[in-house]
Amino acid sequence: MSLFTQISNIFSKKQSSQLIGLSLQQESIVLCSLPSVVTNVAGNAAAQGVVCQQLSVNQLDFSSAIIELQTDVDLAGKCHIVLSGQQSQIVQVDKPNVPAAEMNSALKWQIKDLVSIAPENMVLDYFDGPLLAGGKEKINVVCAPINELKKIVTAVNQGEMNVASITVAEFAFANLLPVQHDACLLVCQQPSEEIVLLIVKQGQLYFHRRLRGFSQIASKTEDELTMTVIDSLALEIQRSSDYFERQLKQAPIKDIKVLLPIETEGFFARKLSENSHLPVSLLALPEAFQAHREYAAAIGATMVDANVAEQTQEFINAS
Repeated sequence: MSLFTQISNIFSKKQSSQLIGLSLQQESIVLCSLPSVVTNVAGNAAAQGVVCQQLSVNQLDFSSAIIELQTDVDLAGKCHIVLSGQQSQIVQVDKPNVPAAEMNSALKWQIKDLVSIAPENMVLDYFDGPLLAGGKEKINVVCAPINELKKIVTAVNQGEMNVASITVAEFAFANLLPVQHDACLLVCQQPSEEIVLLIVKQGQLYFHRRLRGFSQIASKTEDELTMTVIDSLALEIQRSSDYFERQLKQAPIKDIKVLLPIETEGFFARKLSENSHLPVSLLALPEAFQAHREYAAAIGATMVDANVAEQTQEFINAS
């Protein structure tokens, strides 16, 4: 799902060829570019290579880093930007009883005391959640500072890219799950970021939670993971599952998928399965990206429809 798409309308559009994901993290930018089909001099279709790259960011100057990235890598096409947890905030509030055309304005003032962004500097979007027990209707509001977003969009559009969407990590990760009838809980993370728990059912994001205290699990030994981390995470998973079943009145979760950019990912999944008593497996990425799990948020940002995985394979087969 794309959020904040309205901000891209401020800027002019260019012709697209590649499909590009830019994930903005705490101190870096992660790039993933899907292959683009081109026609060579013989008239045959060919695929350009997949590009995955990370660039450090100095003093949170993401716009300068984006410009630098475009000088290092030949990028042209639709760009999907993923904001980090430090650049965006998500809050849940009662859904205002106003017409759809007035919803954004109403929400801006409804959440002003719940977030650290001033209303006059706020761009927001929202997505409906399922009804709570008792029929209470809630709405999830995602907001970010518009002055920072304008700098980022301007930097992207200085080159041959154009901003197609701006989203958050929760939706980028959710895009990686195939649409299925039963609910799936996803444990996901970007390098050195906090873990995010998601519950997705039939392509809809039912539950999301950003956990604290797990950003350094890549440095943990197997013994440390077993003694502390996995037990703590299993407890958070149980709480999330209970909320999903009892408050949202949903059928029990059938399985758990793991997407963690750590060497002990397989061990982590096995131990988590022992603690949670649910099937736990590693989330499979499209074939072209199987070796790039640390770029998952940027990859997910480009998966704006259910056919991207198949399209990627077609591009690879054409080369």
